[in-house]
Amino acid sequence: MDISYKILVVDDDKLVTSSLKSLFMIEGIQGAVFFNDPMEALDFLKDNKCDVIISDFIMPQMNGLEFLSSAKKLYPTASMILLTGYADKENAIKAINEVGLYKYIEKPWDNDELIINIKNAYERSNLVEKLEESNKQLKKYSLHLEELVREKTEHLSAVINNCADGIILLSNDDRIIEANPACESMFGLSLEILKEKKLNELFMSEDGNLFNIFNSNDERIFRNVDILNAVNGIKIPVEISCAFIEPKNNIEQGKYILVIRNVHFQKEMDRLREDFIATLTHDLRTPSLASIQTLDYFINGKLGDLNDKQLMLLKTMKKSNEDMLGLVNTLLEVYKYESGRLNLVKTPFDFSALTDECIEQVISIAQSKNQVIEKNYINLNSAQIVADRNEIRRVIVNLLGNAIKYTQEGGLIQVNAQIDENDLRFSVKDNGEGIYKKDIPKLFKRFSQGTQEKRSISTGLGLYLSKQIIDAHGGKIWLESDKGKGSEFFFVLLDAVEVKEKDTLWTA
Repeated sequence: MDISYKILVVDDDKLVTSSLKSLFMIEGIQGAVFFNDPMEALDFLKDNKCDVIISDFIMPQMNGLEFLSSAKKLYPTASMILLTGYADKENAIKAINEVGLYKYIEKPWDNDELIINIKNAYERSNLVEKLEESNKQLKKYSLHLEELVREKTEHLSAVINNCADGIILLSNDDRIIEANPACESMFGLSLEILKEKKLNELFMSEDGNLFNIFNSNDERIFRNVDILNAVNGIKIPVEISCAFIEPKNNIEQGKYILVIRNVHFQKEMDRLREDFIATLTHDLRTPSLASIQTLDYFINGKLGDLNDKQLMLLKTMKKSNEDMLGLVNTLLEVYKYESGRLNLVKTPFDFSALTDECIEQVISIAQSKNQVIEKNYINLNSAQIVADRNEIRRVIVNLLGNAIKYTQEGGLIQVNAQIDENDLRFSVKDNGEGIYKKDIPKLFKRFSQGTQEKRSISTGLGLYLSKQIIDAHGGKIWLESDKGKGSEFFFVLLDAVEVKEKDTLWTA
C-alpha cells in the first residue's frame, strides 16, 4: 500500500536523486520532493513543511551541515538525515550535536536499511511533534504531569531500543550502567552480564587508546576496534563514538555514552574497492607500455622518415603515455603500502652517490628554468646507509621535482644531507612562493593537491607516497615553509648508518 510522506531530498548528483526517486516508487513512498540545488530546496522549505529532510554532505553551493542548519531553523521538529562518505564521519558526528542530526548514512547505502531509517525518521518527527504538544499540555494541565512524563520516557526508550547501533551508558569508574538491545546482540551477552564487564574485557584495540576515555571529556571516535560475539565467536570490527554527559549538579558524577557501529560492511567495501583499483591499474600498465614502445618505433625512424610536425606530435603522445604510466605505477605503489603487501629490500649503499644520481636525473629540467642546484653534504663522505635504495630514490626525486616545479625562473635549490651519529637527515630547500602554515598538514594526505591557491593540478600522490615510504623505514618526513619565503622538505632515517667515515665537510 502506498504511503504518503513529507520528504525533501537534496543532492547535487542527479544520479543519486534519480535513484532515490525510483527506490521510493518501488517502495510505494509518495509525497517526496527532490532538488539538486540546496538553495532551491531552502526556498521550497520556506513555504512547505517537510517531516524528513535528507541531504548530501558535499555540495558546491553549501555543504550538508550548512543546509541542514538552515532547514532546522525553519522546521526544528523535522528529522535530518545526512548522506556522507566513509572519510567524512567526523563531520557527521559533529552534525549530531550542531544540527541535531537524526542519522547519518554512509554511501553506498543498503536500500532496505535506508527505507527503514526514513520510515523511522518520519515516525520520529511525529513523535517529536507530539512531545512538543505534550509539553504545552504539561504546562497547561499540571494534573497530568505524571502521565505525560511516562509517555515521553516511553518514546525516548523506543528510539534507543530500536536503534541499530549499540549504545552503552558508562560511569566514570568504568562501570556499565545501561546498554540497548542492539548492544546485547553485538556482544551476545545480556545486560546483566555486560554490567559485570569492564571496557578492556569487551573491546580489543591495537593502540589501547579506547581505554583512556576517562582522561578527557572531549568527543572522540575510536577506530580499529574489535568485539567478540560470545555466542558465535565471530570477531566484529566496530567504530565507537564517545561523548561525555555533564552532571546536572555537583553531587552527581559525569557519565559517558558510547555509540558502537558495526563497520564490517564498510571495511569489506573498502577492501574490494582497493583490490579493484589495484587490478585496474595493473592491467593498464600493459597497454601503456605497448603504446610507448610502438611510438618509439616511429620516433626512432624504424618505420620510415617523419617530418618535424609528425615527430613533434608523436613525441607529445609518448610523453602523455609516459605520464599516465607513471601515475599507474604510483597508484600501484600506494596500494602496496596501504595494503601492507610491499616488503622493503634494505641493503647498504652510498647515500651521496644516490643523491648525485637523483640530481643528475632532474638537472636538465632545472637548467631549462635557469635554476641552480646546490649540494651541501656534511659527514657524508662514503657513508653507507641501510635502506631500500629504490624507494629512497623515489622520495628524493619527488622532493627535487617539487622544488624545481614551484621555484621561479633562475631560483636556487639547496640539497642538504647530514649524518648525525647513526641518523641521516636530508632536506630540499627552494626559494619559491612558499605555503601557508595552515595548509602544510594537507600536503602529505592522499590526493591532496596543495594549498588553498591550488598550487598543482597533479593527483596529489607524490608526497603521500613519500610519507608512506619514510614511515615504512621508521623515519619522519615534514615540511617547514613561510608564504613568500620558500619551502624546505625534510626527512630523517633513524639508525640508518652502517659505516661512517671520520667527519668531513664538502660543499659544491
